Amino acid sequence: MQGKRVLFGISGGIAAYKICEVISTLAKQGCEVRAILTQAAQAFITPLTVATLCRHAAYTDDVFWQATHDRPLHIELGEWADLLVLAPLTANTLAKLAYGMADNLLTNTVLASTCPVLLAPAMNTDMWEQHPVQQNWQAVQANPRMHSLAPGAGILACDRVGAGRMAEPAVILASIESLLQTNGQRDLVGKRILISAGGTREFLDPVRFLGNPSTGKMGVALAQAALHRGALVTLVHTADVSITTVLGVRSFAVTSAADMQQALFASFPEADWTIMAAAIADVKPASYSSEKLPKRSLPSSLALEPVLDIVAALADLKQPHQKLIGFAAQSGDIVTPALEKLKRKNLDAIAANPIDQPDSGFGSDFNQAVLLDAQGRKQVVALCSKLHMAHQLLDFIHTL
Repeated sequence: MQGKRVLFGISGGIAAYKICEVISTLAKQGCEVRAILTQAAQAFITPLTVATLCRHAAYTDDVFWQATHDRPLHIELGEWADLLVLAPLTANTLAKLAYGMADNLLTNTVLASTCPVLLAPAMNTDMWEQHPVQQNWQAVQANPRMHSLAPGAGILACDRVGAGRMAEPAVILASIESLLQTNGQRDLVGKRILISAGGTREFLDPVRFLGNPSTGKMGVALAQAALHRGALVTLVHTADVSITTVLGVRSFAVTSAADMQQALFASFPEADWTIMAAAIADVKPASYSSEKLPKRSLPSSLALEPVLDIVAALADLKQPHQKLIGFAAQSGDIVTPALEKLKRKNLDAIAANPIDQPDSGFGSDFNQAVLLDAQGRKQVVALCSKLHMAHQLLDFIHTL
């Protein structure tokens, strides 16, 4: 994110306060951030607030019409930006976009730019559901530059319960990171991608289980990246995994390896790519008690039995047009065991990631890996965000 240039267009809605968190986060990550406030937006947040968070003066129509710059301001800003983010996008600004109007600094800058544009609408439910608004929404989405985050449902500032809530800051930030990395390309349109995420739990009794520390963040990042690039995504995740930042996926929550097996086998036949990022149990307790075992009744040694190797079983079912990608979370030498797993399980590719390095692996927001394929290719992914690594893995799969 260091040095990337993001220009925000803030319209007049109460959701404007939420975009401050996004601006602040990007600036702390090293992005160059600028912002344009419409006249209506200044009734909700001040240019001073935005300028402080951007570490740069905010732009308003007053500055625009004064024409104090050497070149027209909207031209300079349009050429400067790597990405435009319009949030909140009001019904008024949406209508101007749909008809190509340019009556203020924001709309002039949109027309004077060629970079991707991220749209995050916010408005009252009745406003959002009006036929002209929906027509305008469909019209702007027909423009390949435009990338949309449809509003969610919930309690609105007007106390109405329904659609119209602007996407949450975490969702907007993930979309921004993806668009900056891909420059808005939708190279996975039409692809059906199946992803597993999280750590399965194998219960001894209702409160005790064998498990692992996987949080599912890598699988969620893969789902985000694939969605941002236009894929149809199915996410099979353990129930403890948070999927609030993944909007628009078909998802199935599971608990045990047996549950995951059932969900994956049901979805696998229609998948073009299957990416097994979940940490699935290898063994489970040989017996299960339906009632909590008293401490005195716990066995001094626990009898175990193997769990079906889901990845290998999927490989046996794989058709020529399908790609199956595994993960190998390793300590020490990560490449040798990953290569062995790649060959033994008949995978198309594998991501070997270390679990004994700082800020990577289980629970972290960051990761690193060595990507390997069945043809002997090798690609090193340096420490980065899991979303960034997800895009690099998708690029790697794309070239198989």
